[in-house]
Amino acid sequence: MSKFLWKGLLVSPAVLAASLVVSSTALAAEQPVEIAPVAQANQLELAGAAIEQAQPETAAVTAEPTSLATNLTVETIDKENLAATVTPVTEQTKAPENPVAAADTSETKPAVAAADLSAQQPVAEEIPAVAPANTSATPPAAPTNLSAEKPAAQPEEISQSTPPGTQPQAQSNLLEQINQYSAEDSEDAAGQVTSVSQLSDVRPTDWAFQALQSLVERYGCIAGYPDGTFRGNRAMTRYEFAAGLNACLDKVTELIRGGTGNLATKEDLASIQRLQEEFAAELATLRGRVDALEARTSELEANQFSTTTKLNGEVVFAVTGIATGDDAEGRKADRTTAFGSRVRLNFDTSFSGEDLLRTRLQVLNLGSFSTNNTKTAEGELRFNAGPFGEASNTVGLDALLYQFPLGKNTTVILEANAGAADDFTNTVNPYFDGDGGSGALSNFGTRNPIYYLTGGSGIALRHQFGDKLELSLGYLAGDAANPARGSGLFNGSYGGLAQLTFTPSDSFAIGLTYVNSYNFVTGTGSNASNFPSRLGSFGLDSDSNLPVSSNSYGAQASLKLGRRIAIGGWAGYTNQRILSNLATPTGSVQRGDQKIWNWAATLAFPDLLKEGNVAGILVGMEPRVTSSTNRSLPEDKDTSLHIEGFYQFKLSDNISVTPGVIWLTAPDHNNDNSDLVIGVIRTTFTF
Repeated sequence: MSKFLWKGLLVSPAVLAASLVVSSTALAAEQPVEIAPVAQANQLELAGAAIEQAQPETAAVTAEPTSLATNLTVETIDKENLAATVTPVTEQTKAPENPVAAADTSETKPAVAAADLSAQQPVAEEIPAVAPANTSATPPAAPTNLSAEKPAAQPEEISQSTPPGTQPQAQSNLLEQINQYSAEDSEDAAGQVTSVSQLSDVRPTDWAFQALQSLVERYGCIAGYPDGTFRGNRAMTRYEFAAGLNACLDKVTELIRGGTGNLATKEDLASIQRLQEEFAAELATLRGRVDALEARTSELEANQFSTTTKLNGEVVFAVTGIATGDDAEGRKADRTTAFGSRVRLNFDTSFSGEDLLRTRLQVLNLGSFSTNNTKTAEGELRFNAGPFGEASNTVGLDALLYQFPLGKNTTVILEANAGAADDFTNTVNPYFDGDGGSGALSNFGTRNPIYYLTGGSGIALRHQFGDKLELSLGYLAGDAANPARGSGLFNGSYGGLAQLTFTPSDSFAIGLTYVNSYNFVTGTGSNASNFPSRLGSFGLDSDSNLPVSSNSYGAQASLKLGRRIAIGGWAGYTNQRILSNLATPTGSVQRGDQKIWNWAATLAFPDLLKEGNVAGILVGMEPRVTSSTNRSLPEDKDTSLHIEGFYQFKLSDNISVTPGVIWLTAPDHNNDNSDLVIGVIRTTFTF
């Protein structure tokens, strides 16, 4: 045993008693040290006397405040077998100026492996340690609470291996600590180490950072970052550092428990001990947080609604009314103020993590302006449209679809009920298309009207050609579930849509759309453009069957200018063909074509005044019949502008309020009608 160790033993008799548990055989395995038999005898005698003075009964060494919180016990020491004198310490055994460097020399670094300590021995009662007397200098506190076997006559009898299933502790490296910190140099050594506890962050230049980085490289114990690296070029918070340290502790413990792999080295265990001491508070806090999260997770799992289904909902409250203007028939529009609601509950289910089964229940309680007030589809509010009648308060299945991936770049969507174009294609109107609960207030302001020329049940797919180009295809039938003649999936009303969407960047998108439909109208614009569904407005039998087909073409674009401004718009053209003649007592309709145009320009201000808010302005022309092939088909002689403005203000993450105004300059594209102004205050709750 080195001379430097004898000097440490002179300073602390309590440390001497603990050190006797170290196997001389283990010492010889890593570094041969010659110990004279006479010196051993003298050593035992002096140590026994010191222990007798410090405590007449069995002693247990307790850790200093800076030692690791994990307590190890000291085995019973038979002081009667201790008797020795210590040989004088020569000048050659004095520790060098750099105690850390001294730990690397063969003269002063006893080779003690972590596995050289026995961990399954009787435990003695722990009592407070008594400071050794008659010492001129006090060395820094070495790791204590060591587990030691009651020494026999010769130290060689101590076990050199750890029984399977035990966990050798990092703080067992007593002799290395004695060699590193001598009584003469302890103050200098403390001054050379910067306390990490004094820093707000742990920097790459700190010893703790470098020590943990070395452990990570040796054992691969941190995989928390997506790229699998330690990110050694930036500072870490103390809690972030503690999380990495905790991962390394678990990894080293796993290696020791296994006992068959590469066990942790003595130097690594010493580094872990010192890191634990420095970050004891952060480790305790981290483990407390993990325990709390695990308890909370267990509670949520025990009370969750479903392992495959998530519930989310939307409730819309709306106050609406017409401030001034005429309806489509030239009469003063009703000034009645209405208050209504729309409730939607979505049950989103996934069976593989990549598919989606959506079941939506809806309750509608708000009348339609186009029926009761304006007598035209212009100004129709988006959130009062529904398949169960107006103001019915009836719970019904509003949407049912299932989508799943087909290969790497294709998604298939099966629409079982109330499908719409926005379920499978990008309408390229990001700040206005909110389907009534957010964005624009009207049907026209939500998206290009040609998208309304399809809906119902059917199938659709989306295919990605790389990151910038997408193809959307869809076929939806309006009366697919009806097996009667003239209905069904292919014999009734239907709409087929194809669109190419080009997105060269996150701020710009353009879509080119084609729709072929049968017995569908847009539900926006003038009565003439919706002629087949509004025969009663022209003195014809509204129950008559007037088949119609159409081919529509649209172009939509959106461009974000910086963070706060986005511009966009669309243009749409529809060639609507009346497929049969219709004779009634009040008039007749002949076969022919109608040319219908619409356009809009949009301006949006995202995050206006507050993140999440949106202000929007839209100016456009709702669908207007510009020409017909015969006089029996109606035309629009004038042009009405649709001007809409809204400001969606977020009160919280789940509540938003949207006041807005819709202004129609010539209702039903007729300059004889006074301007119509509709006011709306919409409140949306999401959960």
